[in-house]
Amino acid sequence: MRRRGIGRGRPGLVGTMARTAVVAGTASAVVGASANKQQAAATQSAELNQLRAQAADAEMNARVDAAVAQQVAAAAPAAPATPAASGASVIDQLKELASLKEMGVLSDDEFTAAKAKLLGS
Repeated sequence: MRRRGIGRGRPGLVGTMARTAVVAGTASAVVGASANKQQAAATQSAELNQLRAQAADAEMNARVDAAVAQQVAAAAPAAPATPAASGASVIDQLKELASLKEMGVLSDDEFTAAKAKLLGS
């Protein structure tokens, strides 16, 4: 009695199932590796975008700080530059200088120099 399919080059049912399982497993592995690569690329891109945003924020903060410092430097000498015509305006100007110092616009040295200039010392 001869068995059909054996020795004729055609696989039997078990052989066909085995080959199908190997092909399906290989396809799953390829798809999984591709998905992992895409996920890694997306993560890396997101991290890069986040770093770029942080760098832009830091640069913007530095520019704002520089602009504020420049405005403070330009405004600080202008406040005490006007000489007082009477005693009442000297007191008002000293109060204004004190409030600028309290707000942090004038440093201690700038306040002392402006006060000395106002008082004529």
